[in-house]
Amino acid sequence: MPKIILDGNVTDSDFDVQYGSDLEADATNVLLPMKTWLEQADKLKGRNDIGIWLDADGEPEEIADHVNSFAVIGLNFPTFFDGRCLSTANILRRKYGYKGELRAIGDVRRDQLEQMRRCGINAFQLAEGQDADAATSSLTSFTVGYQATVDQPEPLFRRR
Repeated sequence: MPKIILDGNVTDSDFDVQYGSDLEADATNVLLPMKTWLEQADKLKGRNDIGIWLDADGEPEEIADHVNSFAVIGLNFPTFFDGRCLSTANILRRKYGYKGELRAIGDVRRDQLEQMRRCGINAFQLAEGQDADAATSSLTSFTVGYQATVDQPEPLFRRR
């Protein structure tokens, strides 16, 4: 199982990311592509050992009725420059009230973690070659944010 940063601590992941669409019958503790889960939802509903992941162009509305049945939802950042999943994280937390593990996967690098956290992502599976232990310090680099975010709903001017 890969190493992840979960709630600020480096730990072993309980879930492996599956990138292909073929689901083995005995597969457990996997994050499936949203498309695969939607195609097989009838037989996968109710399993707490299956999570899903959305691509950057994925529509969280497609899983709105099931969002809180997943222990883990992954958000795939295809490149360092693509921030579309930040909006998806915000939608999952604010609009759909998702409380479980929201994990950034793909091209996830240390420089992005603070902004990802502020959008509601609480787990990070870093890109290959990234040092998870060193990256945890980026989660506490900023002590005050001006904007309203998932983790601080009041903007700074209202907190003063």
